[in-house]
Amino acid sequence: MSVLKTSLRNFLAHKGRMALSAVAVLLSVAFVSGTLVFTDTMNTTFDKLFAVTASDVTVSPKNGSVSDETPQTGRPEAFPASLVEQVRKAEGVQAADGDVTSLSVTVVDAENKNVGPTGGAPTIAGNWSPEDLRSVDLVSGHEPRGPTDVVVDGATADKHGLKLGDELRTISVAGDFTAKISGIVDFKVTNPGATVVYFDTATAQRELLGKEGLFTQVLAEAKPGVSHDALKKNIAASIGGDYKLQTAAEAADAGREDVAGFLDVMKYAMLGFAGLAFLVGIFLIVNTFSMLVAQRTREIGLMRAIGSSRKQVNRSVLVEAVLLGVVGSIAGVAAGVGLAVGLMELMSSMGMELSTRDLTVKWTTPVVGLALGVVVTVLAAYIPARRAGKVSPMAALRDAGTPADGKAGRVRGAIGLALTAAGAAALVTAARAAEASPGSLWLGVGVVLTLLGFVVIGPLLAGGIVRALGAVVLRVFGPVGRMAERNALRNPRRTGATGAALMIGLALVASLSVVGSSMVASATDELDKSVGADFIVQSGTGQPIVPQAQAALEKAPGLDHVTEYKWVDATVTDPRGKTTTADLAATEPTYVKDLRREVTAGTLTEAYGPGAMSVGSDYASEHGVKVGDVLTLAFKGGEKAKLKVAAITADTGNVDNGAMYINITTLAEHLPADRVPQSLLLLASAKDGQETQAYQALKDALAPYPQYKVSNQADYKEELKNQVGQLLNIVYGLLALAIVVAILGVVNTLALSVVERTREIGLMRAIGLSRRQLRRMIRLESVVIALFGALLGLGLGMGWGTAAQKLLALEGLGVLEIPWPTILTVFVGSAFVGLFAALVPAFRAGRMNVLNAIASE
Repeated sequence: MSVLKTSLRNFLAHKGRMALSAVAVLLSVAFVSGTLVFTDTMNTTFDKLFAVTASDVTVSPKNGSVSDETPQTGRPEAFPASLVEQVRKAEGVQAADGDVTSLSVTVVDAENKNVGPTGGAPTIAGNWSPEDLRSVDLVSGHEPRGPTDVVVDGATADKHGLKLGDELRTISVAGDFTAKISGIVDFKVTNPGATVVYFDTATAQRELLGKEGLFTQVLAEAKPGVSHDALKKNIAASIGGDYKLQTAAEAADAGREDVAGFLDVMKYAMLGFAGLAFLVGIFLIVNTFSMLVAQRTREIGLMRAIGSSRKQVNRSVLVEAVLLGVVGSIAGVAAGVGLAVGLMELMSSMGMELSTRDLTVKWTTPVVGLALGVVVTVLAAYIPARRAGKVSPMAALRDAGTPADGKAGRVRGAIGLALTAAGAAALVTAARAAEASPGSLWLGVGVVLTLLGFVVIGPLLAGGIVRALGAVVLRVFGPVGRMAERNALRNPRRTGATGAALMIGLALVASLSVVGSSMVASATDELDKSVGADFIVQSGTGQPIVPQAQAALEKAPGLDHVTEYKWVDATVTDPRGKTTTADLAATEPTYVKDLRREVTAGTLTEAYGPGAMSVGSDYASEHGVKVGDVLTLAFKGGEKAKLKVAAITADTGNVDNGAMYINITTLAEHLPADRVPQSLLLLASAKDGQETQAYQALKDALAPYPQYKVSNQADYKEELKNQVGQLLNIVYGLLALAIVVAILGVVNTLALSVVERTREIGLMRAIGLSRRQLRRMIRLESVVIALFGALLGLGLGMGWGTAAQKLLALEGLGVLEIPWPTILTVFVGSAFVGLFAALVPAFRAGRMNVLNAIASE
């Protein structure tokens, strides 16, 4: 009990010194708790949606449901309306309705603006049926009663200012058609962001599927007392085994699987960044307790002199850590709920609607947050606690502070050098790897070992690097600069730990910057070398090019040629009988001009001849295929074809790597007309000297179709740069949490250092050091510590990034580019971070009473 009282008294006595460490725990726990609450809320949102939209039994084509509709044809799989009657006649069926649903549509308003979501959510068009009233309420107007009526969801209407009577144009593979808003519906549960429009059944069939009398699904309801599983068996017995049948539970599970990948990526990525924040927080907590133990050496010595055992002293410090962990974790869990709400608002601004009505805080979230916070804090405090237990009773007779252990420093240095050397060897091995898989393993090992090595060896590096930085940065400030340098060198272990906290975040920033810049440079280089087309036309959401848009584009003046590019699924059987599934690129012969592919055997133009094709070098090597061999292709929904290999392309770049090419006419010979895919993109080249006119003509031709974008090569390069930049900005935003915790570490180190040097500061003030000079000294000390951490982090990160790029070169990213402007900006920014971190400690030091400071112990 006395240990607890002592710990509590010390904790409260040093509550100001503990505050920043508690904030570090709070931020780290908040990120973990917020991530768990956010992903649990998203799961709840989708679970509720699937629960109200799934019928007792859903019948869909065996080849695929609406949710996995292939983009090639732009139309979902469908079956005759007669199947609905068959389902109705099955035993146990209360009601059955035919459903038409398509995801390959674009809806635009009277101003030709796309009213669909710009994020990952789809635009869903379908027919209105009684089943829809299970999931929506008609809050305004009436249901669609003819070809000129359309019903739209309320969230889309609010977002785009739509009202009853407004005209919407729907663009599908079957053609364009217009209708006026006759009704607005609200979902009974949260709609995660999809735009939903409803038409009458005949219009939906005709305009979305190409003709009337077809449905994409049958939605069946069970009679009272009939289980869903029994109903499924009865319907299967009635209609045969040529269809996919799912109960409500199975449909909900399938829906969850569709979004599970996205949710898991978000969850584990955010937890990864939370882990980084915890790692950085460990340095802050270790530093805090190390300094507190050092400052209380005399106090601990007195405790030992009056009978406290080593275990009791050790336990006392660990109890303080538990108190710190509990306080920080409880606040962190509460802050995590607020963070989750903030993330929901952010996602809503990006197009994914989430409601606080679905906010889900499971009992496991606070338990995980509290456990993590306490365990990490106690582990971080263990070494300082162990050091406190070693304080002897004689320490009460000495000045506060424990002398450094020279032997321990040498052992630490040897371990650090060994870890760094092993990590560097692993990075070199990764950079020289011949295959990506083992190379990735070596890269991971190298990153971990070099990080640990730099953390361990940091105190040894602090002496040399701080002196070098001091010579460049601090000496210009005269005696004040020299004192700041000596203060930073006074305790290399503390300086090393403080710099290491900042080092981790900046190392990741630097490595990702190198990889991102190299990706852009490699892609740009690849485009310059291989792409011959002047223009690229495609949809940002992966939708196929509808025929009417393609026809308008082909009529644009100033074009030399337009090349269609289609993807088609096929099963390929090699001469030895080995079968694989592959995506074939069906293009026109002009594609040879639009994309310059290196050929290792044969001639690519001959691959576009009758009964011919090409394969990639990896496939040829793996299957022993050479020019002249015949492959058997089985097209989904079509006939088998025997095609001769006329060319083998080199799988060295990152454009169309591994592609098999066939002529579009060859594809059309083996597939029914309604199964031939639509173009995923179009490539176009202008006539000589007419590039500018053709570019504008293409934009004008596609103006009625806002879902497509025309890009010349400069545009395409800029888009690649922006996409990589946006991704990096998101990552940098998440890394900012770790950097904020590192800044708190600098603040805490300086604050405790000021307390530790109270008497020294009083004496310096007494002999003439002004308040202004004192504040400058502390600020300069902070700057040099921040620059020390930045130098280590940026150097380490560039090493990681270079090794990663050499590994990615195996996948075609062969250009290494160091983003020196970014690196220099981060380095200079670190100096400002140091200045900011020193504001409060410098202010407090300047306010000290000189006589009180001199009289302090």
